[in-house]
Amino acid sequence: MKKVFVKSYGCQMNVYDAERMADVLAPQGFAETAAIEEADLIILNTCHIRERAAEKVYSELGRVRQVKRARQAKGHETKVVVAGCVAQAEGREIVRRAPVVDVVVGPQSYHRLPDLVARAQRGGAVIDTEFPVEDKFAHLPAVRGRGVTAFLTIQEGCDKFCTFCVVPYTRGAEMSRPVVKVVAEAERLAWAGIREITLIGQNVNAYHGEGIDGRAWSLGRLLHRIAAIPGVERLRYTTSHPRDMDEALIAAHRDLPALMPYLHLPVQAGSDRILAAMNRRHTRDEYRRIVDEVRAARPDIALSSDFIVGFPGETDADFEDTMRLVAEIGFASAFSFKYSSRPGTPGAELAEQVPEPLKAERLARLQALLETQRQAFNRGTIGRIVSVLLEKPGRHPGQLAGKSPYLQAVQIETDRHRPGDIIPVRIVRVGSNSLFGEPADRQAPMTAAA
Repeated sequence: MKKVFVKSYGCQMNVYDAERMADVLAPQGFAETAAIEEADLIILNTCHIRERAAEKVYSELGRVRQVKRARQAKGHETKVVVAGCVAQAEGREIVRRAPVVDVVVGPQSYHRLPDLVARAQRGGAVIDTEFPVEDKFAHLPAVRGRGVTAFLTIQEGCDKFCTFCVVPYTRGAEMSRPVVKVVAEAERLAWAGIREITLIGQNVNAYHGEGIDGRAWSLGRLLHRIAAIPGVERLRYTTSHPRDMDEALIAAHRDLPALMPYLHLPVQAGSDRILAAMNRRHTRDEYRRIVDEVRAARPDIALSSDFIVGFPGETDADFEDTMRLVAEIGFASAFSFKYSSRPGTPGAELAEQVPEPLKAERLARLQALLETQRQAFNRGTIGRIVSVLLEKPGRHPGQLAGKSPYLQAVQIETDRHRPGDIIPVRIVRVGSNSLFGEPADRQAPMTAAA
């Protein structure tokens, strides 16, 4: 049996893609391994969103080269694949800078991995970074369930062209999978024991897949259909764009008990001038209106967001607008970063680049405010009973780890439950990154999320 090691960087889409790469290689005799030293095939599934993404990949390839040499010294052949968005963006440059790489494959072509690896076995590096005409999902094998939660890709690509973002160039135009295909995959996951499904896409709420009735379905309608699948107890979706938060989707938060009260809705900045420069196509007031509508539909919803500080031309007044927006809305969690230019994006050509020390100072202030809000939200759960989906063993014997409806990590001590159970938990303590609770049930585990 050959073994494949897959290391995935970045977004949830890459987690899903990494699992599907392993799925497509399984019929070729590859079994997954967590030990890179025993891998006959090493795959780095890369992300181009974060700062210095490409350089981090080249640094990792230096370590991979050492592993490959060590295995060769013992008579074992190892092939190396770079996949994902850095592969799409860098192409032949990867092979030029890192000859250890045998295959470079973009995110739209990984269904061809068995053929690409076979071609590399015959000699020479193989590069596939085209945007194929065929639908890759039509060529992937049936999804395999892993654990009790799963990601399910329903949409790829983006047509928004934010000036800081490489996604339209590395993932291509928006494409939505047909409803029948999504539902079939969700049913297979439920049959395999998955209890929580997160629908994912670069711009997931722009979903417009062909429905069972031949018409385009919205994400809200799709959520209703998947919620009806027996065994699917919890639903989530990410990542969303404010411009695509329509009435049907907001209503789904009100009407679907399975849809968890958590929404990741990136705003990026609180200044209308900077939002226009980013080509976000929404204003701060429009964002606040959407938040108000969502909270009216689901008052207990936890909000998460993304922020970029130091975008070209950002003044002190612009940054203070962002700080005020955060203070006014309040977030349960958030991701925040210093702006870093991406070659080929409009933002990279803008003048008035903000000095690095100033970006770092602003980021520290923003993150301090966001962390204060996160900790306050977590402390607000002390003494409350929340439903927790138990996912895996905890860090200590007798401990299980799971997630609250608000996507908080929860640790409990129990010998009466197992992964896959959804149980009421009384939160008794808050740690730096986890909640700690005790089972509040006296009978059988809950069969539906609350």
